[in-house]
Amino acid sequence: MEKYSAVRALRALAHDTRLAIFRLLVQAGREGLAVGVIGRRLDLAPATLSFHLAALRHSSLVTTRRSGRTLFQVADYAAIASLVDYLTANCCGEQGAGTCGRTSVSTNPTENHDETPARTRLRR
Repeated sequence: MEKYSAVRALRALAHDTRLAIFRLLVQAGREGLAVGVIGRRLDLAPATLSFHLAALRHSSLVTTRRSGRTLFQVADYAAIASLVDYLTANCCGEQGAGTCGRTSVSTNPTENHDETPARTRLRR
């Protein structure tokens, strides 16, 4: 995956509605979900859903499959794997793929007493 494609995919996922749609599609598996089902599950207006699905398709994370008159949206697992591979190879640096994401800093904010939470920092 190229840098531009990775940025486009991450940009698409950086919206709460698109992330919710993407999560549904990944959980649905290779069969995907009908557009109407996605809209009902997330309580989205058709125009809103169409807008967000277009952004996900443009990012190549989602594809469309037609069955009769029904359009199904399907997560593109090859594109997802490519994005994860790109992030692992280009963002982990010298740590290597085997240690990427395994840092000594806990993800539990109550365990890192040395860090000041972002909300309490003084703005200058």
